[in-house]
Amino acid sequence: MITCENLVKIYKIDDEHEVIALQGLDLQVNDGEMVGIIGNSGSGKSTLLNMLGALDRPSAGKLLVDGKDLLRISDKEQVIYKRDTVGFIWQNNARNLIPYLTAVENVELPMMLKGRYKRERAMELLEMVGLGGKIHSKLHMLSGGEQQRVAIAISLVNSPSLLLADEPTGSVDTRTADIILDVFRELNQSLGVTIVIVTHDMQLSRKMDRVVAIRDGKTSSEIIRRPVYKQQEDDETHNDSDPMEEDTHVEYAVLDRAGRIQVPRDYLDSIGIKDSNKLQVVLEDGRIVLLNPEGAKEKTDT
Repeated sequence: MITCENLVKIYKIDDEHEVIALQGLDLQVNDGEMVGIIGNSGSGKSTLLNMLGALDRPSAGKLLVDGKDLLRISDKEQVIYKRDTVGFIWQNNARNLIPYLTAVENVELPMMLKGRYKRERAMELLEMVGLGGKIHSKLHMLSGGEQQRVAIAISLVNSPSLLLADEPTGSVDTRTADIILDVFRELNQSLGVTIVIVTHDMQLSRKMDRVVAIRDGKTSSEIIRRPVYKQQEDDETHNDSDPMEEDTHVEYAVLDRAGRIQVPRDYLDSIGIKDSNKLQVVLEDGRIVLLNPEGAKEKTDT
């Protein structure tokens, strides 16, 4: 569904200054997969989401979504892509919903704009997100989590093949966040729609099989659910123990095409790499070991 290769995005501030938001990002997302994208503020995750939604164009590299080249499509093709291929859910409900309309009227509106109005379809979508009993409620009568579920129903109106969600749980409490993520997972499994959720919340890993971490504009690691836990969940035999147990997932560093990886800053700090950009790389018993050159030198001298 999604292929990003050496993806670059540069924003020009003025004639002398530029900001590199993405600097050679690689990412693959399979059709029907539900993937989380995590990273600190400024890591490039929101920039990536905007380009996947054709809200912005890449500066360089390759970006293919559902067979469409988002670097080279025309403005007309871009409009069609945003209308037919992708559904978007924003964190701020003011960007998703019209406050003086009811839940069902909010879902009906994009249908009217496309000339395919069906109230039955709008009601069906609200049922799918668990709001069948609140279709005639105005937005002030709905909680923040319920409003977000209305936004999810709106994103499904045109039967998109890709759903993009920007911090969909950022303004709700933990219990409500769990409900919203369960809705996404149910839609992913029942409709087969590909879902990409951007967040800064590491707890997303408990609801997903794969979470991609972005650091400094590059894919740095992937957190993948261990097969035994996935099987337990599929068999509905997973017990009520803490779902964030450390061994439910394993984190892998991601190699780029040149064989490079990003080493987390706290790892480097722990071996005393602060003011230097040099590491000693040693192959020992089938393992690659990274050493502080100063520490390694002192050990050799001793």
